[in-house]
Amino acid sequence: MIKLGILDFDTSHVVEFTKRLNHKDITKDQWVDGAQVVIGCPGESKLEPKKILEYTEMMKKLDVPLVDKPEAMIGKVDGMLIESVEGTPHYKRAKLFLEAGIPCFIDKPFTCSLADANKIADLAEKKKTPVFSSSSLRYAPDLVQFVNDDKHGRIQGVLTWGPAPTHERNPGLYHYGIHPVEVLYTLMGPGCQHITCTHEKDVDVVTGVWKDGRVATVRGLRPYGDYGFTAFTEKGVKPVSIGTQFIYRELLKKIVEFFEKKKAPLDVAVTVEMMAFIEAALASQNNHGIGQKVAG
Repeated sequence: MIKLGILDFDTSHVVEFTKRLNHKDITKDQWVDGAQVVIGCPGESKLEPKKILEYTEMMKKLDVPLVDKPEAMIGKVDGMLIESVEGTPHYKRAKLFLEAGIPCFIDKPFTCSLADANKIADLAEKKKTPVFSSSSLRYAPDLVQFVNDDKHGRIQGVLTWGPAPTHERNPGLYHYGIHPVEVLYTLMGPGCQHITCTHEKDVDVVTGVWKDGRVATVRGLRPYGDYGFTAFTEKGVKPVSIGTQFIYRELLKKIVEFFEKKKAPLDVAVTVEMMAFIEAALASQNNHGIGQKVAG
């Protein structure tokens, strides 16, 4: 059984992941085998500080032993779940464990800057210690089924949508728009070179041009909305709604596989490009929609 530590209790993912991995207080169809959360550190939060106490009490009820400092988990775990809802602390949080040779899953958003994303990727490479990050939407059954279905032919373009509430500590699409961005990259793959962003009170619309000439768009919705996409394919236009009932379960299966194989199911370079995409979108938003290059 893989022993996992979990850090920073300011997101519901801390509780929801633990329930599924530890097979507690959740229906059996949500269980994920192969790893357990054996220790946790509530940590700190500037984005959702009030959530720390709430989720700490819930983790105690799940019988997870807690420590006061992140470094106290080193030597007691095979892998780490870095869970801060804010992306900016993720480099500092992951650095401690990557330098100790402990593989890390870093929850969304991976970072809040391309610079930090590159620093994590570079450190993981230097230490030969794998790192993995993904939105749970990447492994949503509806999306996976579509990606694995060859009947529609090549995807020529995509429109994805999903909720995109904003927060100054996770600017632009980093906060929640990362989900429809992840859906976009699941369908299109990497290779976006240029984007434009239209930002209004109730919506963000980001359109990217890929190096092969394909065009795809993310529509971030405010207030909160559903997830889905329309794929423009060789065989026609395919609209798909994305259900969320089993997205945590499916992501956790990939996380366990990551810790088992010590190899990320998603190349970290793709995750880094998504951070570059969001950074470019934010730059366009702040420059009246002027087009921006996606840094390579």
